[in-house]
Parts: sequence; structure tokens; C-alpha cells
Amino acid sequence: MMGISDELRSFEATGIYRLSGSGAAFLDPVRILNTSYRRFRLVPSAYYSRSFGPAGQGGEAEAERTRASPERRKRKRKRQPKHRELNEVERIAEARHQEARPLLLSAHESLLNAKDLLEFVSRIIKEDVCVLDVESNLENNFVELGSSWRAPFCEMTLIQKSSGEDSEQGICHRTSTSLFNSIISVQENDDTEGEFQGRHYILPRRSCFLMTDLKDVRGLIPDNCNQGYNLIVVDPPWENGCVRQKVVYPTLSNRHLLYLPVQELAHSAGALLALWITNREKMWKFVEEELFPSWGIKDLTVFYWLKVKPDGSLIGDLDLFHHRPYECLLAGYVNLNKEDARGSKFKFLKERQVIISVPGANSRKPPLQKLLSEYIPGPKPAKCIELFARELVSGWTSWGNEPLHFQDAMYFSDRQENGVHS
Repeated sequence: MMGISDELRSFEATGIYRLSGSGAAFLDPVRILNTSYRRFRLVPSAYYSRSFGPAGQGGEAEAERTRASPERRKRKRKRQPKHRELNEVERIAEARHQEARPLLLSAHESLLNAKDLLEFVSRIIKEDVCVLDVESNLENNFVELGSSWRAPFCEMTLIQKSSGEDSEQGICHRTSTSLFNSIISVQENDDTEGEFQGRHYILPRRSCFLMTDLKDVRGLIPDNCNQGYNLIVVDPPWENGCVRQKVVYPTLSNRHLLYLPVQELAHSAGALLALWITNREKMWKFVEEELFPSWGIKDLTVFYWLKVKPDGSLIGDLDLFHHRPYECLLAGYVNLNKEDARGSKFKFLKERQVIISVPGANSRKPPLQKLLSEYIPGPKPAKCIELFARELVSGWTSWGNEPLHFQDAMYFSDRQENGVHS
């Protein structure tokens, strides 16, 4: 590209843009995730469907509908509760917010000042616009299927294209494998396609997944602690009082998280653990006082994921008490001996940081390995695992009761046919 800055050139290659003056980083999840694929690519407007979705799904159509109904807005405002004093728990939550507020404002200001980045981002997000009609696609419900008596009989057909001359002739190898309670690994050199109950799935090269519920999570524990994971990302389906949220995915009681075998999954040389958490003070209290001590997590650092629209504006009012436009990522170390690790080539987490991106579908988090790579202890390349995963990443192990949720072919296009590079 002519006239492109060094920062944008780096962003185009890595999907990460370091914002000067604040230490924050802007991420393009699509660009990062697409490094996992060779023959396929995520369609930007499929990932960012909240920016393009129809009325009622948070897209531009919804915003237009709201703008066109001033009477409805007036009725809504009348229903707002009167100002009241915060209770003790709410005061603690507000204090956390006030502590983070200057950092978040500084990061957002840095983003708004990066005019070339915002122009570039707006363009790449809106390419290949193809609004998904999820309701008519009738995706497989893996949570429901995995909990039924039929689960042991469910098989997925894996389709692997031959390499070399056979590949040019379109010859494919088909194998069937048990879908639930069985570790499935994808070959090293190419993407694999899967077929299950009339749906098509795209599996990135060198990915691995285990689709089970919590009672079978110990099947992930390596036989040798020297083969454990160096990065463990956990995105729990936290309990949520919102009825609509429970319809999107089933939630899990906090107490169940205590049984995750984090220390047994971690490499003997130590691991970085990153936990996504909501802004509810009840969750913070549980994590700080019970969960992290039970997992042996130390040296805690907070990352803030600030959510913005394609034009760089926040998705909501920063100070709106119950709907903050950011989520938190709590990161710390497990099984790490600081004295033994001092000669290792990685940085210790120290200061709070801000991650900024345009959010994808509900509960979908931005990919973290590139951003956290310099803080991961142990041997390289790092072994990475995501617990409660809803998508696959090349080189990662993904565990949960629906790790193929975002691997449906409707989110992808053929890279060669499009001729578009992400």
C-alpha cells in the first residue's frame, strides 16, 4: 500500500496496533485469527455482526430504528429509576471503576487521535458485508446434543485434501471420528473441513479440541507435567441475572469453577493464566478470595478490554453503572518459581493495560496469544489452551461443550475465491 505508515504496516501484518501515549493496544481479531487458516478466511462482517446485524441484534439497523422512535426513547427515560444511594457492594464496584477510569479515558483518547488507524479499521471491517441470518441457518446445538443419551453415537466426518499432485485433482480423504468425549487433532500442514448433521465446519491446521462437559475436563491433563500448558485462558459462562443472556448460552455456578484442574494443566516451569470476568462485584470477590487461591494464582494483573464501534466511539457510556463498555481480564502465574525463572526470556506482568477492539458476537473475546506472548513463561513455542472455548485457534487446544460454535462454515469464505488477504 502506498503511503502507509510503519505502524499501519505492522498492524496489517500482526493485527495489533500499539497506541502511542497510553500503552494501550488496538486489536483486529479477524486479522489475528486468520493467521490460523490457509485455504479459508473469516469474513469480517460475519465476525463483526453486531455492527451490521438486523434490528434487535445490536447492529446499525437497530440504531436507526431507535433514532427513528423519539416517543419510545421518551417512554424509556420515564421508566428510569430515581437516583439512590449505592449499597456497600455497589460502592466497592464503583471504586474499582473510578480506579480504572483515567486509564480507560487515556487509552480511548489515544485511539481517537489515531485517525489513520480508524480510517483503515472502518474500511477493513466493512469489506465483504454479508449480514448473517442466524435464525434461518439453524446451527447445531452442541450443548444440547452433548448432554443427550445420543452423544456417544455422534460422529463427525473429517475431510482432508491431499497434498501435492492429488490436491490439484481435488482428491480428499474422509475419516469419521467420535465428536464428543474424544480429543480431535487437525493435521499440521492444512485446514480440515468437517461435516456433522448437515452442517459444514472449518477446522484450522494444528488445532486440537475436546468437546465435553465439566465432569470430563480431567481428560486434558497431560501424562507428564513437563508437557503441560504455558498459557491457560479461561472464559467461564458466568452466572448472569439477565434472562436473555441465559438463552444465548447456559451459565455455570461459581462453585463448579473450583474443580478445574488448573495446576495440573500448567507446565512444571510455570504458566500464565488469564481469566475473563464480568464487572459484577460478586464475581470479583469470589475470584480474589476463593478461586485464585484454590488455583494457586499469584502476581495478579488486570487488563481492561474496552469495546468500541468501527468509528472508534465507545459502544456505551463509560460511567453507566450496570452496562460498562469494558470487560476485565485477570492475569497471573501458576506453578512459577520466580528465582528459577529470572534467566528465562519473558517479562513479568506488572502494570494494568488496556486492550481495545470492536466486539464480535455475544460473549466472543479477542484472541490473546500474540498480545500476551512476551509474558508467557516456560519453553517456546508456548503450549496454549482455552477452557470454555467457543472457537478453535491454530496451535491451541480448545475445551468446552461447544468449541465448534464459531467454526460453522457460514462464518468463512474461501481465501482463493475471494482474493482478499486478511
